[in-house]
Amino acid sequence: MSHSDSSRAKGNNGIIIVAAMMLFSMFFGAGNLIFPPVLGAQAADNFPPAILGFLTTGVLLPALAVIAIAITGSDIRSLTLRGGKVFGLIFPVLIYLSIGAFYALPRTATVSFSTIVTPNFGWDSWGSRIVFSAVFFAIALALAFEPTGIVDRLGKYLTPALLILLLVLIVMALVKMTSAPAAPAEDFQSLPYATGFVEGYLTMDSLAGLAFGIVVVSSIREKGVPRGPQLVSSVLKSAIIACLILGAVYLGLGVIGHRMPNGQTFSDGATLLAEASNILMGGAGAVVFGLIVLLACMTTAVGLLGACSEFFATLFTKVSYRAWLIIFTLIAFVVSTTGLETVIAIAGPIIGFLYPSAITLIFLTLVEPLTGRRLNMTFKLALIVSIVWAGLMTLESLGIGANVIASAIDWSPGHAQQLGWVVPTVIGGIIGFVIDLMGSKRAVRLGGETQAEAERRVEAQ
Repeated sequence: MSHSDSSRAKGNNGIIIVAAMMLFSMFFGAGNLIFPPVLGAQAADNFPPAILGFLTTGVLLPALAVIAIAITGSDIRSLTLRGGKVFGLIFPVLIYLSIGAFYALPRTATVSFSTIVTPNFGWDSWGSRIVFSAVFFAIALALAFEPTGIVDRLGKYLTPALLILLLVLIVMALVKMTSAPAAPAEDFQSLPYATGFVEGYLTMDSLAGLAFGIVVVSSIREKGVPRGPQLVSSVLKSAIIACLILGAVYLGLGVIGHRMPNGQTFSDGATLLAEASNILMGGAGAVVFGLIVLLACMTTAVGLLGACSEFFATLFTKVSYRAWLIIFTLIAFVVSTTGLETVIAIAGPIIGFLYPSAITLIFLTLVEPLTGRRLNMTFKLALIVSIVWAGLMTLESLGIGANVIASAIDWSPGHAQQLGWVVPTVIGGIIGFVIDLMGSKRAVRLGGETQAEAERRVEAQ
């Protein structure tokens, strides 16, 4: 290898590592702390298969979502248009609403309150939540109005600090706590992998990967990596690194919940982690841990406010970015005052509706290049079936026409585990693939262009 090739390889490695850290920080919002500990406590003796299922949808799928964006070389709107114009408009809107005002955004305030305020001050009334949320979102709104780099600077230090504290907490739990044999909660008694798989939906990271993956792709591209196969390769390596770190953190948090005394008595992961911090590090450690979670949630809130407002300002140009900021802040404030358990309960049906189509979209985007042709009808039929089936499952879970809907869809394997959409979607995809085989063969360009095209474009710049 020549000196120039060696230097280029080292440069690419540096770009990949930086992108991996960016990807990790994008996925690792402080709100995601709350799910693995509860799973660890609830799964009890069935913890290994349950956490494996959780890591599938909470870690592997988000990484694949970013890779899917890299393969297409485009953003979420261009990707979702593969399902048709209606799907291409409505689905990204629902994704941004779910990771914004109706779930992930209010979750930042509720997790902060449950982690720092309730454990340390004993306040858990509706009035105290209103006051806290009002102050929290007023600050987030002000920062989102004029960020001027403060969020990036805070995140640069807060994420490592939070990781260090988590590492200390996990190691102390491994040393000081021992897991006693316990019966799994009802949901984890049979098919714990499937239950963990569905629980991983709650992280929302697969949806976030589809929405914000273009940020990582653009960052690598701006560092000099051309579009095409080389870009996809760099994103793949970054995703693997981020995936390994995120998976290790989730596994450690699950172990804390698994070994926490009386872990199944805790209603949410924020309270469980706060109590574990108090047991293992004392009152001072619990306060520091809570403060860092609070600040990390604040940076996440500002980032979500900015991203969602920018998306809707682009989509609906007559309403300004700052107007959308105010609208989303007010909605998130109202939702957050209902409490963490209610926020998660509200999110359940929304997430259950969106995830089947998101998984289908990611899977088809990854498979398409392997077929050597563009799969137009495969995408359309599979996505239509997935979203219709998910809609029926959601209505049934809400008790709307449950008897009629159940008789129509409960034949599908995995229905009881909320995975009944898989087989019908596969059938729809196969029918679409047969139709595509009858059409013209047109290869899919990785990253939006061939490697030769990418290199010629870069040389011409």
